Amino acid sequence: MVTTTVAGVGRKTLWLVGEMGRMMVFLISTVAWMARPPFRVMQLLKQIHFIGFKSLFVIVLTGTFTGMVLGLQGYYSLRKFGAEALLGSAVALSIIRELGPVLSALMVTGRAGSAMTAEIGIMRITEQIDALDTMAVNPMQYLIAPKVLASIIVMPMLCSIFDIIGIYGGYLVGVELLGVSSGAYTSSMESSVEWKDVYGGFLKAISFGVIISWVCTYKGYNTTMSAEGLGTATTEAVVLSSVLILIWDYFITSVLM
Repeated sequence: MVTTTVAGVGRKTLWLVGEMGRMMVFLISTVAWMARPPFRVMQLLKQIHFIGFKSLFVIVLTGTFTGMVLGLQGYYSLRKFGAEALLGSAVALSIIRELGPVLSALMVTGRAGSAMTAEIGIMRITEQIDALDTMAVNPMQYLIAPKVLASIIVMPMLCSIFDIIGIYGGYLVGVELLGVSSGAYTSSMESSVEWKDVYGGFLKAISFGVIISWVCTYKGYNTTMSAEGLGTATTEAVVLSSVLILIWDYFITSVLM
């Protein structure tokens, strides 16, 4: 029984190490094909539209209610200490540093990441990827590289929209609903938010864009040839991307602090 348990743990460990190596080779190959002509400009624009523009509604909706909740909770928390005037600072720093990049990345993972995995997985199952190889078109350059590059481009934009909408949502609740001074809200925000907070959030958004596109395209590209395998790959892509986003958020925050 002990031997079987140890052998099972060893197999799982070897599989995990091998999977990490395959994912890293996949990412390095994608980055290498980005720099090689021909450049797929139309594919890039198509992915920017799909990942960025089509995710705009869910980003705006999530950002609005996130800011409103922060404004509501922050007001009642700060009121205990007589510091309602610092509501703008609390809302802005929370959204710009953490909630903006993380929540926008999670929303894009659920909406666009799962679709990327399903699209590439279906192409693998129906042998369209093999057909690209037959036509001397590299699938990494034609399918994967535009998705990764588009994610890197649009994630900071979506994050900035989330930040602005979230801060305004906090303004609506704090100033218009609960009666906090408009001048106090904006002045506390201006005095507390620094440039390092802004570029730290953008840096997180860029790295999250890499994680989303990397994991989701890898899972779709290496799916098994069945409908069940495609469903499993899509689920694994969303879960793994979400977990890696939260883990990486901790490490990059510890470096930027």
